Amino acid sequence: MPELVLHASGRTWTLEASRSYTIGRDQQADISFIDRRVSRRHVVIRCDGGTWVIEDLGSANGTFAEGRRIQRIEIGHGSIIRLGEVSTGMRLDFTEASAAVSDDQVRADVRIREGQSQAEARPKVRDAADRGTSVAAATPPVVPGPRPGEVPGAPTGAAAARGDEQFRPLPRHPASGFARAAVPPTPGDAGDPRDSRRSEGPAAGPRGAAAALSIDRDPSGVYPLVLGQRLRIGRGPENELVVEGPYVSRHHAEFRPLPDGRFEIVDLGSHNGTYVNGQPVDRRIIGPYDIVGVGHSTFRLAGDRLEEFVDTGEVSFTARNLTVTVGRGKTILDDVSFGVPEKSLVAVIGPSGSGKSTLLRALTGYRPADRGQVFYDHRDLYAQFAELRHRIGLVPQDDILHKELTVDVALKYAARLRFPGDTKAAERKARIDEVLQELRLDVHRGKKVASLSGGQRKRVSVALELLTKPSLLFLDEPTSGLDPGLDRNVMKLLRELADDGRTVLVVTHSVAELSMCDRVLVLAPGGSVAYFGPPGEALDFFGHESWADVFSAFEDHREDDWGGRWRASRQYDRCAAEIDSAEPPQQSGTPATQPPARARRPKPQGWLGQLWTLMRRYASVIASDKGFMALMLLLPAVLGGVSCLVPATFGLAPPPPDSRFRYNQESGTILLVLVVGMCFSGAANSVRELIKERVIYERERATGLSRSAYLMSKVIVLGLITAVQGVVICAIGFSVRQLPAQGLLMPTAVEVCVVISALGFTTMMFGLVISALVRTPEKTMPLLVMFAVVQVVFTGVLFQLFDSPGIEQIGWLMPARWAVAGAGTTLDLAHTMPPWNVDKPDDVDPLWAHTVTQWGIDLGVLLAIGLVCGFAVARLLRRHEPEVMRD
Repeated sequence: MPELVLHASGRTWTLEASRSYTIGRDQQADISFIDRRVSRRHVVIRCDGGTWVIEDLGSANGTFAEGRRIQRIEIGHGSIIRLGEVSTGMRLDFTEASAAVSDDQVRADVRIREGQSQAEARPKVRDAADRGTSVAAATPPVVPGPRPGEVPGAPTGAAAARGDEQFRPLPRHPASGFARAAVPPTPGDAGDPRDSRRSEGPAAGPRGAAAALSIDRDPSGVYPLVLGQRLRIGRGPENELVVEGPYVSRHHAEFRPLPDGRFEIVDLGSHNGTYVNGQPVDRRIIGPYDIVGVGHSTFRLAGDRLEEFVDTGEVSFTARNLTVTVGRGKTILDDVSFGVPEKSLVAVIGPSGSGKSTLLRALTGYRPADRGQVFYDHRDLYAQFAELRHRIGLVPQDDILHKELTVDVALKYAARLRFPGDTKAAERKARIDEVLQELRLDVHRGKKVASLSGGQRKRVSVALELLTKPSLLFLDEPTSGLDPGLDRNVMKLLRELADDGRTVLVVTHSVAELSMCDRVLVLAPGGSVAYFGPPGEALDFFGHESWADVFSAFEDHREDDWGGRWRASRQYDRCAAEIDSAEPPQQSGTPATQPPARARRPKPQGWLGQLWTLMRRYASVIASDKGFMALMLLLPAVLGGVSCLVPATFGLAPPPPDSRFRYNQESGTILLVLVVGMCFSGAANSVRELIKERVIYERERATGLSRSAYLMSKVIVLGLITAVQGVVICAIGFSVRQLPAQGLLMPTAVEVCVVISALGFTTMMFGLVISALVRTPEKTMPLLVMFAVVQVVFTGVLFQLFDSPGIEQIGWLMPARWAVAGAGTTLDLAHTMPPWNVDKPDDVDPLWAHTVTQWGIDLGVLLAIGLVCGFAVARLLRRHEPEVMRD
């Protein structure tokens, strides 16, 4: 049987009839190609019964010969096979070996001998080249492989000039990051550009752009589609298609047949949403180039069947040309590119100010890069963040759990927020138990988070992220502040997580345990890549014996072009190949770096469920903090008691007609003390509540938390607490005072208490504004004091505010002004206090008019100020959310 010679990508292999050869993208394949369209194990070539045959191994994008997709075909001299696409896929040319080549002559090809892998055969290629031996055993026309930066299949040379159809690049949808499917559409398909039905509005997905699923692995499952029958997807066993996963609802979505033979996907009110091409949908007609995401599973139509691809962690992750600028064009991240191997541990190190945290936010989608792209399993993370965010875990430098709660309770609330509402308590408990056992935290589940050591707290933060089984896990300085022993323990944990089937990327200042990592990314000052590769080769690359010397070199030579040195190195070629293999093909003329598309945020689902869970959690946090509880009860009691120290003969009531006094001098002072005390108490309740949970909110927002539900949980719980405080202040303050028997609508004490409680609510909202505005907790107290002092000035009791242009208008913005006015209306303070102008006793504050209408106006404006503050807080919270999630 004659040997067969394979020519592809400018290389040549001689195939012997005594063995078979696997071709694919896997580095362990006998013949490996770095091409996105080629599956890991794409085809096998072998001699069968005296004939060479090539057989497809269930590849995702297919094998083609003579313009059609094939499963198995005989091959020989002159055969041409395409992998991954009918016209532009990887081309394989076959010829018979030349009999004229002598046995002692060094072969021009790469002979893959029995039991010899491609990696073992490569040294022979270099040896042949070094001796000047020709590298062509046969000289058929060979299509060269793509040069660096060139798109596979793109037109080049004369072909580009002619515009040959077969050399056109694969179309790419700007919002999906997926390459077009291997089989071109036929007229009438939903993906056919000639099909007028494809234009279904701006959310119609990639029908007009033909963006399709590009998964380079075999389907996890194949399900037949029967015309006229629905296919329901969900977690429950009663579904036709059962999909496991923490983000899958019991009845999640449904494929429904249409009269014209097509199918549509309908979301069944799922908790975490159904996605088509990365965008959330309620209902959408599905074409052959559309992908449907449900939890960690992805589906695509393939003729009369539905193919499922489960994300088990075997995904590539690549950053390409990430650049971030701030201020007046200052670059803090400069053209960063690298490819992360599957199921690996990668460390990002560099001196302070090199852009490590900026890179982390760009990689996770929290703050997309100004230029460049991030690919998750060949999918554009920025464009499809709404779906892919569920597959990424992030552990910030600060703890993302409430330290007042026990480990078990904190994880239970986290599971309630992230899991579908129809998840049973037993299912949540089982997942929590599984994660705690995996991280060896089950013995600490009853302890408060605050009582754990630094390393244990970091494990709990990791446990929270592992609840949803992410494929990618990012950590920001997890070993910061830990001793060397705990540092090693944390890195061992990360190594174990990677070995269990996840890709872990950790930003760290510690270099003691880099040997546990598969790759290390070194950032130089200015945010450029100085090195990416195995940690054992890094010091040799820099020419230093220790990392301390490397960092000193960065500091001493900050103006050097560290990035240029890296790009000029041989190690960079290997990195560039990994990046090119993970990037989807571009359209002709489309630059590789585009501004990130803003992902449409899905509508919050389960809003009431989120609100109820958040309220319960917040109440648990407050109840577990005994000191805070005591302070909230003590503060109104003290403030109410202080008001009792003001001597007053008539309390808050006007003097009786037979009294020698015409006015009650102390009534305004007593009311001033009560109002200012309530202002301080209400604002103090909330002034730290948002800033102390900022990291927690940022992370939970990225996982689907509703902003309005979060804010309402604070408003309701703090509003109830503040209302109780208002009642306590009034009860103590009024206990020793005389009051008029009847107010305008209700008993005087009740009517004034309503106004004081409304003041507490409004000032509580002011406190939330301060908490959302500041960047550090230390800034809250000075602003709280300033707020309280300003309220004292603008109560309208210390001096005349009305008929004072400018000052009166500023006073309208102060809650204390309207609270005193509301209480003063009930108490007829305009005639109980002495007039500001003795000569004009009827010249009184119009806001104190003793009428029901004025009381309603005063109370309404007071509450309106609180609502305005609520809208302000909601807008300020946007600053602490992932940019692609902001609306």
